[in-house]
Amino acid sequence: MKSEIDYVHFIQLTLSGNKEAYSELYDKTIQEVYKTAHFLIDDKTDVDDVVQEIYIQLYESLHKYDTEKPFRPWLIGLAIKQIHSYRRKRWMRLRIIKKAEEQRKPVQIDFSNDVLSKISNQKLIELIHKLPYKLKQVIILRYLHDYSQEEVAQILHIPIGTVKSRIHSALKKLRQKEQVEEIFLGEVGNVK
Repeated sequence: MKSEIDYVHFIQLTLSGNKEAYSELYDKTIQEVYKTAHFLIDDKTDVDDVVQEIYIQLYESLHKYDTEKPFRPWLIGLAIKQIHSYRRKRWMRLRIIKKAEEQRKPVQIDFSNDVLSKISNQKLIELIHKLPYKLKQVIILRYLHDYSQEEVAQILHIPIGTVKSRIHSALKKLRQKEQVEEIFLGEVGNVK
């Protein structure tokens, strides 16, 4: 795990106007934020825009960060909020497009899927993408980013029991579709 002290130092420097410190904070966090956005956003062409919005929100919200709490879960919480906002806007846009289709020619939308190089099992990726959004969130945070259940609860602002229930439901759905016990390194049978 990365040291929280480093984050606090870069945050303090950024708040005092040091742009290089913000750049360093960005470099230290971009992979995790990008992975989260990539997994939770269906249209991969929008991932870069959403990640940019996340970092704008981060810059504007740094003064609200409580240095007594871990930074990474707080940042991923901001990311999740921006992704929810994107999904709401996208849903509204798709509704408008659907209405336009009913009145005119169909609108072509490209929903291409990128392959994640860090995850070797394409079938598992496909199964995770088919999960309902709320289940997909907890699986990505718990297993891709290796957050504890308590951290997942904090990031999503939900009770720990809800996290456990969603993980259980998600793993049950994955098991029903394919036997993926080996993928999660033995954690499937006994959710921690």
